[in-house]
Amino acid sequence: MNAEMLKGHLDNVILATLERGPAHGYAVIEDIRRRSGGSFDLPEGTVYPALHRLELAGLIASDWVTPEVGRRKRVYALTPGGKTALKDRREGWAEFSRAVGAFLEPDKPWAA
Repeated sequence: MNAEMLKGHLDNVILATLERGPAHGYAVIEDIRRRSGGSFDLPEGTVYPALHRLELAGLIASDWVTPEVGRRKRVYALTPGGKTALKDRREGWAEFSRAVGAFLEPDKPWAA
């Protein structure tokens, strides 16, 4: 799958990933890879800037966590605003997907 297809949707994918619960950055990357069947094998240099951007926007929050074994990790979680944004973005995605489908799947016309 062309990585360009994910542009503009990465923030939504990350928010949906964190909807399952708090996670550190590498766990977010792994979950995205697993849930996409390996189609989205994203480098850290793509995901971490998006996490920081979402945090600056107030959609996620982070905290440092020190496990009993291992080194400390920054864990990210959805904020209430992030939950609302994800709900709104899902609704927008559904409408967008139906509209594009009207062109790419001509046997399935868009029901306005």
